[in-house]
Amino acid sequence: MKNTKFILIAISILALILLTFKAVSANHESQLIDNLNQGKPQTIVTYGTSLTEVGPWVGQLRIALEAKYPNLVNLINSGKAGMWSTWGVDNLDERVIEKRPDTVFIEFAINDAHVANHITLAQAKANLENMISRIHKVNRHVEIILMTMNPPVGESLEKRPDMEAYYQMYRDVAKKYKLTLIDHEKQWQRILKTDTALFKQYVPDGLHPGTTGCEQVITPGILKAIGM
Repeated sequence: MKNTKFILIAISILALILLTFKAVSANHESQLIDNLNQGKPQTIVTYGTSLTEVGPWVGQLRIALEAKYPNLVNLINSGKAGMWSTWGVDNLDERVIEKRPDTVFIEFAINDAHVANHITLAQAKANLENMISRIHKVNRHVEIILMTMNPPVGESLEKRPDMEAYYQMYRDVAKKYKLTLIDHEKQWQRILKTDTALFKQYVPDGLHPGTTGCEQVITPGILKAIGM
């Protein structure tokens, strides 16, 4: 009887610990938000493809951050349409490092996967690791956030037959370097599988999420991941 009572008490304590851990994890703040909460001005650089350069999520993120932290946020969009990670490596100094960022968002997988760019998975991984190491060599305190984006569909997918492998590489690199990964692709896949019409509404050309798609998927995903 005593042993049974002891086991029940132990289970109750373990459950309480797990619930506490879950609550703390759910409220985790990124370095960016932690610094902003302390009143420290922050420079943010978004770096990637057309999904970044013309992605409505960048402006939406800026508005959300400036609304809560007025006069503390300098958000620089350094994305470039049609580019991939080799371009990212070649232009890293001018478009990222020289901006002296506190936080950098990176996404190039969608164009690395484009067969016309002739970037193997190994080359894409080496390019991504090059960017990470060079940013941290200048300032090891920079918060680097990797992102998978939406899956392409239709003709855009035909040009990227190994898309999932390139997104998985981002997950693997984030884990290896202990970086924050915002895995938008998983949420997009859920929408694509359960409501194709809605996915087409959010991503009308099969590749670039529009304003509503970003409002409903990408921007809230970022805000949740950084702790807002």
